[in-house]
Amino acid sequence: MKKIIIYSIIISAVIISMAGCNQVQTVSISKEILMDKIKGGWAGQTFGCTYGGPTEFKFNGMIIPDSIEIEWTEGQCQWWFDNDPGLYDDVYMDLTFVEMFEKHGLDVSVDSIANAFAYADYKLWHANQAARYNIINGIPAPQSGHWKNNPHADDIDFQIEADFAGLMSPGMPNTSTEICDKIGHIMCYGDGWYGGVYVAAMYSLAFISDDIKFVVKEALKIIPAESDYHKCISDVIKWSEENEDWKVTWQLFQDEWSDEVGCPKSVKRPVNIDAKVNSAYVVMGLLYGNKNIDKTLEVSTRCGNDSDCNPATAMGILGTMIGYSNIPDKWLNNVRQIENTNFKYTNISLNKTYQMSFNQTLQVIERNGGKVGDDKVVIKVQQPRTTKYEKCFEGLKVSLRDNMNYTDFRNKPYTYDFEGVGIVLDGRIKGTEKCPENYVAEIEITIDGEKSLQKLPVNFILRKKEVYWNYDLPDGKHNVSMKWLNPVDEATLQLESAIIYTKL
Repeated sequence: MKKIIIYSIIISAVIISMAGCNQVQTVSISKEILMDKIKGGWAGQTFGCTYGGPTEFKFNGMIIPDSIEIEWTEGQCQWWFDNDPGLYDDVYMDLTFVEMFEKHGLDVSVDSIANAFAYADYKLWHANQAARYNIINGIPAPQSGHWKNNPHADDIDFQIEADFAGLMSPGMPNTSTEICDKIGHIMCYGDGWYGGVYVAAMYSLAFISDDIKFVVKEALKIIPAESDYHKCISDVIKWSEENEDWKVTWQLFQDEWSDEVGCPKSVKRPVNIDAKVNSAYVVMGLLYGNKNIDKTLEVSTRCGNDSDCNPATAMGILGTMIGYSNIPDKWLNNVRQIENTNFKYTNISLNKTYQMSFNQTLQVIERNGGKVGDDKVVIKVQQPRTTKYEKCFEGLKVSLRDNMNYTDFRNKPYTYDFEGVGIVLDGRIKGTEKCPENYVAEIEITIDGEKSLQKLPVNFILRKKEVYWNYDLPDGKHNVSMKWLNPVDEATLQLESAIIYTKL
């Protein structure tokens, strides 16, 4: 085990000394250690997700109190596999991409990948589900992830499934960004995309450094400094250096960055699914945990909100850094129980994932100027290069969340007056057990006299996340009406709220 730790320290020193230089640097690593780190990343992600699972979205806009015990018991991974496998959307979404690379090679098309996840049997939420609906209904990638077509574009979705990109790009953060550009824009844009880019870069650098502060700071160089994402994470890094107590940093962050702009389910509410917010919780876990697994999990989970995804990400990065063989049995025993079990909705187990990910990593190393030998690989290390700037909801701010909970659509349309430049009508169609699974509600939206038809499948897998949105209205007063054209007795249409946007 010591050779892994010593090797990492040497590499860390090399990379730090080379920062800002143009000289090409290579590092050599045995295949045994490379596999150990890849396994550590996947295993860490899995038990991190499991650890935080019972708390997910139960503590929103608040720290999970110390009085609430977060248990880690024998068979915990197995329990979730058997009883609530949807918890592992962090992993099975990753595996869609890994499997497509395995079947079709590194140059598999974006459309093929997008269709693979859009037509999969698993449940999706937020940006992923909005992108799925877009793709199935004729809006292909990358338009499927753009904020004008996807109100959830800034959400956490790509952040929790970008692990694969970093794991297949050891020491090559720019390569991981290129992979993220290809796949992340299927479901996200702007800060939502940056969440995945940054996470992948931290994974990439965790292969070649055992200094957690270095990894966190160096990876951030890849994000444009003018973005809110960069400013947000920079604040967290600064506050963590100024305050020994992570809870002080959490409160400073909450006061400055917790307002949600995009996700219609979260704006003007305590819950927050925004990528940069949950990235901040990951960074707090890594910095205050300082390579201690228990502390890293404790902080990233107790920050609240998406408190299964955040410890999964933090532990995946730390697991990559320290390697599978250095993770204590306390954590690995639960993982070992399910390593040969396929994740729900897939034909892939963790053991299969380790090997597929390793094979793809070797290909990426060679493609980017490295060498693969019988027992070791030589990696051409990349200095992080800042990626392109992009921003969701530019020039917009939320002026109002108006909660309606209107359901009387069988008798009359709903009419609503508002003033601003944008609106989201957040609602859903809900069927009874007798409702045909293929029923699709047709909703006529009329805004300022112009009509559009919105289709809401009752099928949960195919559902549309919101009834209607428009961010391009002329500034001023508007009237919108919502009419259910094909009502059935076995379903209920509910308009939950309207979110109004004005100019920033």
